[in-house]
Amino acid sequence: MDYFPSWLEWVDVTFIANLMFVVIVITLTIFLAKTVNRLLKVEFEIASQKMDVDETVYRLVRRMAVAVVYLVGIMIIISRVPFLKDISLALFAGAGFAGIIIGLAAQSTLSNIFSGISLAAFRPFRVGDLVNIHDEYGTISDITLRHTVVTTWDNRKLIIPNHIINDEAVINWSIEDPTILWPIDIGISYDSDIDLARSIMLDEAKNHVNVMKLDDVRSSHSDIVGGKEIRVFVTELGDFAVNMRLTFWVRDRSLAYFTGCDLRESIKKRFDAEGIEIPFPYRTIVYKKDIMGT
Repeated sequence: MDYFPSWLEWVDVTFIANLMFVVIVITLTIFLAKTVNRLLKVEFEIASQKMDVDETVYRLVRRMAVAVVYLVGIMIIISRVPFLKDISLALFAGAGFAGIIIGLAAQSTLSNIFSGISLAAFRPFRVGDLVNIHDEYGTISDITLRHTVVTTWDNRKLIIPNHIINDEAVINWSIEDPTILWPIDIGISYDSDIDLARSIMLDEAKNHVNVMKLDDVRSSHSDIVGGKEIRVFVTELGDFAVNMRLTFWVRDRSLAYFTGCDLRESIKKRFDAEGIEIPFPYRTIVYKKDIMGT
């Protein structure tokens, strides 16, 4: 008596076995990759509590470990399935020509990967650093093998390919010494008292909570002497104004812009109260008939 349906005679048992093997390997690979990623993340959190661990390198190592897990899974599948194995052997046989084609097609991707490894190895910036790049100011949020994520001051996410950043001049406000010497330019009229204007600007800067005092500045810059931590210069005798520049120190770049805004407002109010004029641009127009005396 035949216990098996007739359609089973047409089923390729080897194909079913290989298909099940591939499904199992894919499932285990995904599970293992997620487990490795999670374990390395926990390991970083534990290590960062005990010592100063660079998050940038740790993230790159985590992603490379996950990539290795997926690569091993793919190699196991190829070695087990005859059809895929034959294809891989054919590709290796024509590796010279195929390598050229693949290299050209993946040139940008490979460039990003190598640039990402370079950024993590040489560390011109780290996750959490404040930077200026592409005329944008923000915080390095993430560095992957393909791109770097910068969160701007207004919470936009700039996703920049690594090979572009690797060739770009980046201002890193956080590396080594985060203190910043920040300038404010203000013009006063030619009739105004320069010494009084300078006195007001210095006074307002000294009274602002974010402006560093001499002792705080000297802790990072021992060459700064008294009276030079906050200074006012006459930078230009312009067409309609005497341009003056106030310079002061703040603890990091995140405070500089808003401190400058506060000081401009307080200085403007003091100028109004004490008779220092901030002039409007003006021009003297001479008509031709006036020159000719008609």
